[in-house]
Amino acid sequence: MPTLLLMACNGHQSSSVFHASDVGNRFVQADFHLTDHNGKPRTLADFRGKVVVLFFGYTHCPDVCPTKLADLAQTMRLLGNDADKVQVLFITLDPERDTRELLAKFVPSFSPVFLGLYGDVQETASVAQKFRVDYSKNPTSSGYTLDHSTFTYLIDTQGKVRLMAGDRQPADLLAQDIRALLALH
Repeated sequence: MPTLLLMACNGHQSSSVFHASDVGNRFVQADFHLTDHNGKPRTLADFRGKVVVLFFGYTHCPDVCPTKLADLAQTMRLLGNDADKVQVLFITLDPERDTRELLAKFVPSFSPVFLGLYGDVQETASVAQKFRVDYSKNPTSSGYTLDHSTFTYLIDTQGKVRLMAGDRQPADLLAQDIRALLALH
């Protein structure tokens, strides 16, 4: 917020058409080599030509992850026919519990076109580092929870990470950002 106030005080206004933060220069090498919940190996290149909406989380998450996936399903409904040009990906940060079978039940329950991605512990740590996602285990009486970054990444049709939206960005603004990315190419 202070940055926005400073910009306003200086008389400068952002000319960005996006609601989310432009992070294109910070994620030049961001990619992944993971497996989807259907058992198919995936990289970011598999989704060229579509805008990719990428979210990191875990299936045992009590609130943020299911809420975000429900919001993303709403975003897809708002996109109408443009939804066919978008791929939502959910990357698990909990490879110990989030099996392929569990991801195959959990992720498509929000939308049948959403894909859950997983890797082993090292692959998960590597992709989280590339996307600057922080996460840590917190023991509980019944096992553990994960504290984790809750940003949603928007990747353009050429496979470049362009935007990062906070967890409270409304579905309609996310849909507007996706349409703006679709209009770029």
